Amino acid sequence: DRIGTLVGVIAGYRGGWIGAALMRTVDGFLSFPSIFLLLALAAALKPSPAMVTVIIAVTSWMEVARIVEAEVRSLREREFVLAGRMLGLSGAHIMFREILPNAMGPIIVAATLTVAHAILLEAYISFLGYGIQPPLASWGNMLEGAQQYLSSAPWLAIIPGAAITIAVTSFNFIGDGLRDALDVRDDRV
Repeated sequence: DRIGTLVGVIAGYRGGWIGAALMRTVDGFLSFPSIFLLLALAAALKPSPAMVTVIIAVTSWMEVARIVEAEVRSLREREFVLAGRMLGLSGAHIMFREILPNAMGPIIVAATLTVAHAILLEAYISFLGYGIQPPLASWGNMLEGAQQYLSSAPWLAIIPGAAITIAVTSFNFIGDGLRDALDVRDDRV
């Protein structure tokens, strides 16, 4: 998320050819199915928890960049940003001390949704044997190990599958709740 936040803030604030180049790069990454990139990286690297973390980070930042860029673009012409420019504040100061705190609502919501996505990605690559390896526990490798016992002991697959479902759904609900709580443009009375 930090990569996506950084790229989105710079692209949204700078605009012009810098913003266009950064966002076209993001679009290029988004046009390539991340699951193929995920599997290629997982197959090329030795399976370990650190490798899984790096792979998920490399394949998950683009959506955050799009959200942050749109939010920053909408904030960059607001009065507090113009006042900062008139006071002679640097672009970096305005981006990271003025705009970024005001864009935190969508960033926090995107982060919770990214966590849910990361749980699914980790389970997916571990299920395929490219992620966390036994004896370390992973819902994905628990599901993979339970395949041979589906007819005799289905709970071996049901429990980790239910845990994945509950975790992902919980993070999605948290994201929805945070979106509702942090939406300053909401006109509810």
